Amino acid sequence: MKKIVIVPFMFLALAGCAGRAPQPIAVATSQDDSLSCSSVRAEIDANNARMQSLAAEKGVKLTQNVAAGVVGLVFFPAWFLMDFQDAAGTELQSLNARQTYLGELAGQKCARRITK
Repeated sequence: MKKIVIVPFMFLALAGCAGRAPQPIAVATSQDDSLSCSSVRAEIDANNARMQSLAAEKGVKLTQNVAAGVVGLVFFPAWFLMDFQDAAGTELQSLNARQTYLGELAGQKCARRITK
């Protein structure tokens, strides 16, 4: 009887390891007004690198989910290992919104610098 009770909790514990919680990026921050043109461009470049790593992570998670789904057809507890949080996808969306905002900000700040 104890094994019947312990096994479901064991699979629930494993399901918690399947993915990480998303940490979306704010579109605008309070420091954005004080950024210089070069600072905005540097953040855009850093965000581009972060987007590449998130895209790679999203691809790996997709592969893991497909593998867990296929294995789950034979051994159903493998379905508990699937990641349904899509942390990388959520972070990519928020980072893309931030990039759009920074692009507009760079247009304003860098245009001011050129005209001065």
